[in-house]
Amino acid sequence: MKLVANLSGWDLQDRHESEFIQGIVEEIVCKLRKSSYSMSWVTENLVGMDWRLEEMSLYLGVEQLNDVRVIGICGMGGIGKTTIARAVYEKMLGHFEGSSFLANVREVEEKHGLVRLQEQLLSDTLMDRRTKISDVHRGMNEIRVRLRSRMVLVVLDDVDQLVQLESLVGDRNWFDNGSRVIITTRDELLLKQFGVDKIYRVASLNNIEAVQLFCLKAFRSYCPPEDYVLQTIQVVKYADGLPLALHVLGSFFSGIRSVELWNHSLKRLKDIPDKGILDKLKISFDGLNEVEKKIFLDIACFFNGWEEDCVTKLMESSGFYPQIGIRILVEKFLINISDNRVWMHDLLQEMGRQIVKRESHEEPGKRTRLWLCEDVIHVLLNNTGTDKVEGIVLNSNDEVDGLYLSAESIMKMKRLRILKLQNINLSQEIKYLSNELRYLEWCRYPFKSLPSTFQPDKLVELHMRHSSIKQLWEGVRPLKLLRAIDLRHSRNLIKTPDFRQVPNLEKLNLEGCRKLVKIDDSIGILKGLVFLNLKDCVKLACLPTNICELKTLRILNLYGCFKLEKLPEMLGNVINLEELDVGRTAITQLPSTFGLWKKLKVLSFDGCKGPAPKSWYSLFSFRSLPRNPCPITLMLSSLSTLYSLTKLNLSNCNLMEGELPDDMSCFPSLEELDLIGNNFVRIPSSISRLSKLKSLRLGNCKKLQSLPDLPSRLEYLGVDGCASLGTLPNLFEECARSKFLSLIFMNCSELTDYQGNISMGLTWLKYYLHFLLESGHQGHPASWFFTCFPGSEIPSWFHHKSVGHSLTIRLLPYEHWSSSKWMGLAVCAFFEELDCGDSCLITLNFDIKGFKSRSYFLEYPEGSTFTSNQVFFIFFPRGKFPEPLAVSNTTSQPIEVEFRSSIQERNTNNEFQVLSARVMNWGFRMVYEEDTVQFNEPNTSVDSINGLHSEELRILDENNSIIPCKNIEGKCLPE
Repeated sequence: MKLVANLSGWDLQDRHESEFIQGIVEEIVCKLRKSSYSMSWVTENLVGMDWRLEEMSLYLGVEQLNDVRVIGICGMGGIGKTTIARAVYEKMLGHFEGSSFLANVREVEEKHGLVRLQEQLLSDTLMDRRTKISDVHRGMNEIRVRLRSRMVLVVLDDVDQLVQLESLVGDRNWFDNGSRVIITTRDELLLKQFGVDKIYRVASLNNIEAVQLFCLKAFRSYCPPEDYVLQTIQVVKYADGLPLALHVLGSFFSGIRSVELWNHSLKRLKDIPDKGILDKLKISFDGLNEVEKKIFLDIACFFNGWEEDCVTKLMESSGFYPQIGIRILVEKFLINISDNRVWMHDLLQEMGRQIVKRESHEEPGKRTRLWLCEDVIHVLLNNTGTDKVEGIVLNSNDEVDGLYLSAESIMKMKRLRILKLQNINLSQEIKYLSNELRYLEWCRYPFKSLPSTFQPDKLVELHMRHSSIKQLWEGVRPLKLLRAIDLRHSRNLIKTPDFRQVPNLEKLNLEGCRKLVKIDDSIGILKGLVFLNLKDCVKLACLPTNICELKTLRILNLYGCFKLEKLPEMLGNVINLEELDVGRTAITQLPSTFGLWKKLKVLSFDGCKGPAPKSWYSLFSFRSLPRNPCPITLMLSSLSTLYSLTKLNLSNCNLMEGELPDDMSCFPSLEELDLIGNNFVRIPSSISRLSKLKSLRLGNCKKLQSLPDLPSRLEYLGVDGCASLGTLPNLFEECARSKFLSLIFMNCSELTDYQGNISMGLTWLKYYLHFLLESGHQGHPASWFFTCFPGSEIPSWFHHKSVGHSLTIRLLPYEHWSSSKWMGLAVCAFFEELDCGDSCLITLNFDIKGFKSRSYFLEYPEGSTFTSNQVFFIFFPRGKFPEPLAVSNTTSQPIEVEFRSSIQERNTNNEFQVLSARVMNWGFRMVYEEDTVQFNEPNTSVDSINGLHSEELRILDENNSIIPCKNIEGKCLPE
């Protein structure tokens, strides 16, 4: 009895038995919580959670007990904030003396008030269900007093108001050191206002995670059955990495066991989105004020993917205060800004568009915004437009061809702010346009001028490409808000507007206005102009002298202004100029002030030829010049002060031997150098000192005989059509320094027997593959190789061979994508001899069924002839293949990869038209790491590694039967 009495345990004392039992239960629960820290079920079936938990663990710093830390988790609705917070909570709670997970704070406060949440917080952390609080202020004091000596873990889920944070976790001194507070919200600004220690922004699921999550819900496995692979990919594309959508759609499709029904459901989903998903996303929209809602809906309907600056100015002109509104939308994860463009998740965009559609289910003409082609056609064809319509966007569409739409319907829309139309026919002349217009784009506008009644004083951007306009309007129009005018290819335009009325113009595009003779002298008052494009204004003979006053001008394009003989002498005063193109003009000299262009990055003289004026000799001082230098040589000798130059185009300038500067190192920033179509025999050896040069184009330099050593960072070398080229440097070193490399040797007839072209091309490819492996770039999507040589033989190293202008391969993905040693796909092809009357374009298209294709273009110059067959070597790294293909666990579901070729000739309209398909031979090989390792061994010949992986690679014939590589010679799948 004494021994039993000494055992530790629980003493009932004077307490009620129910209270005594409750205490025991709570103690057991507490111990179980602590033991749960290592339980694997925390992340079971939570796709992509492990690495996210690791990141959160670093943010929380649980092992550091000398501080109180507040961490915010934020992201768009349905992105997985609560799931991550719950997983962190379950994993970490064993470290703390008390814990509380307050779910749905926003919703609970709306229904029951903050007191209920305060009571739950104390009840959870103190394990005391008797906690009662009379008001919020009293609750704040209770939390501070009762928890300040307790190390707790608190999660506040779905917070949307600052008062919620202040009432529940007001200050760090409310809790003991070592405590951690986690807040989930859709509003990043809220976290910043509260002063959290760190913010964890939840990223979308990647493609593999998305497939796995969807398949878990739809098929209860991580991979789709073979009959549902393409349908699974479509769902993953639709959800775009949003876990909520993948979860809902996976559950929906789990009950459908028919491919046909899946296809019907997917089609319906695009037209009628899932209500549960959109309602969840709409919570963030409902929290916006009216102006912010208008900004959101404009972006959803019209401006997704537009430049941020353009969107901001359009919104500003409508009185929407975009500097604040756009920032709020970003902070609430309703949009994001990337590469200076405004982007919105596809499902958020669909949610916004559904809100607009609900404004009038039956009649589109009663909605505020129209963007669907069928809705726009309905309104303009049936004259159902109303003054409720604020925006219309109709992109080019075949459905419009042959239809005569109602001009009266457009005239009825008095509140139109945005109007974008293309290629439409109107039943009558339009006599009225809304004076509320901020953005007007009308491609192929059929009338000679804008309506005389139109008051464009609110207009911000005007785009009238390929229009019939002779002049925009008569008389003086105040256009203080106008920032951009685009009249490209308006061939009837005879005069520009009086620029005194558009003082804030930033962009002026008059390309292809072939009847334009003069630029209005008032252009000099445009103190904010940054872009001026006068390309192919063939009748323009001079520029107004006050163009030199455009201090902000950054881009000036004069290409194709054949009659333009000189530039204004003081053009150097345009000190912010970054790009100047005077190609195909009659200009023979730069103004003496050009040395002031310290910011000039791009300079093109493409096609500039003519006699050198004697006056040039007095303008510049040269160290040494040829006896009769051409104009370009004179200019080159004086460009050495342009240290910022990154691209220089001297193509087709009739440069002779010795007319390139011996010291090319005077262009230290140069990245691209184009010397196509010139007559020199060699290029200076100093070119190797251009340490930043990435692209060197020497095509059609028919007298070029040799190349010096080339810069170490070179990525593109084009010497196609260099018929005299017979000596090459050691280009293997270049391969060993660039992640991607293009070497073009088409129509280099003197190289026909040089080192054996085919052997050399294959050798270069293999050296390049070895470099990728050694440098760790073998999986990088940008790591690709392209070269071509005269020849007509497919090396035996390429297993699969076929004849035709296309090649289709059915691959078994699991055998390749699952191998960590698979590097990518090597392809070899050759064209037969070809005569082109004009320039031609060779296209090689790489296409994976169900995914976006990729095209590679090679334009060959005017009057070109393929003097012999041309062999192409191309390598596509595994990084170019889409991620979802890697998840298939079946060897019976093939992936189709197609290669297509075409040759197009430039016609009289300067457009390319497809010639008849040329007969080609193809070969391909799946490349593995072992291929490069063995090739790098001493004394390894080209053919000695042909057998590597010959048994590992398997493809399928047209009946999906597996064909071993050694038996596939001459086979090709039908188209």
